[in-house]
Amino acid sequence: MAEVLVFHHGHGLTVGVREFAEQLRRAGHIVHTPDLYEGQVFDSLEEGADYAENAGFDTITARGTAAADGLPSELFYVGFSLGVLPAQKLAQTRPGAKGALLLEACVPISEFGGAWPQAVPVQIHGMDTDPFFAGEGDVDAARALVETATDAELFLYPGDSHLFTDSSLPSYDEQAAKQVNRRVLGFLDRIK
Repeated sequence: MAEVLVFHHGHGLTVGVREFAEQLRRAGHIVHTPDLYEGQVFDSLEEGADYAENAGFDTITARGTAAADGLPSELFYVGFSLGVLPAQKLAQTRPGAKGALLLEACVPISEFGGAWPQAVPVQIHGMDTDPFFAGEGDVDAARALVETATDAELFLYPGDSHLFTDSSLPSYDEQAAKQVNRRVLGFLDRIK
C-alpha cells in the first residue's frame, strides 16, 4: 500500500480526476486529492488556465506544496498537466519522496533545483502529438529527466489529445487511459 498525493489539471478537481483517485483507493492505496482551485471546476481548459494565471502559477504551486503539510514524507506525487507543477516540485525538493507520476506535462528539472533526486523513481505519460505536451517542450523536458534519473520511464501514446486520462472530459482516450492506469498501478506496486 502506498500513500499518494494527486494534483488535478487546469479544469480543476473534476469527476475524472476523482475517479482516477478512486481506482488507486480500490487497489489499496491511501489517496489525497487537494483542490488547488478552491472548489472551482471549469468547463473549458481556457477558463481554467485563466483562473490559474490570475491566481498566479506560483500560488497554485504553493497551494499544492502546502497540501503535503501534515502528511507523511514518504509520499508518491501524481500530477495531471498543471498539477505536475506541485507534484514535480515536491518530488524534487521534499525529502522522503517515494516516487512521481507526471501525467501530460513535465517541466525542466532546473525549475526546482539542479538534478532529479536519484532515490526517487518517476514515470511520465503523454501523447506523442499533444500540442501542449509535445508542442510546448514538455516531452523534451521529460526526455532530459529520463536521461539523468536512475529510475525513470517515459511512455508516449499515439494521439494529439491533452488530458486524455480524464474520463469526464471530451479529450478522454479510453484505450490509452487504461494503459496509463495499468502502468501507474504497476509502478506503485513495484516501488511501495
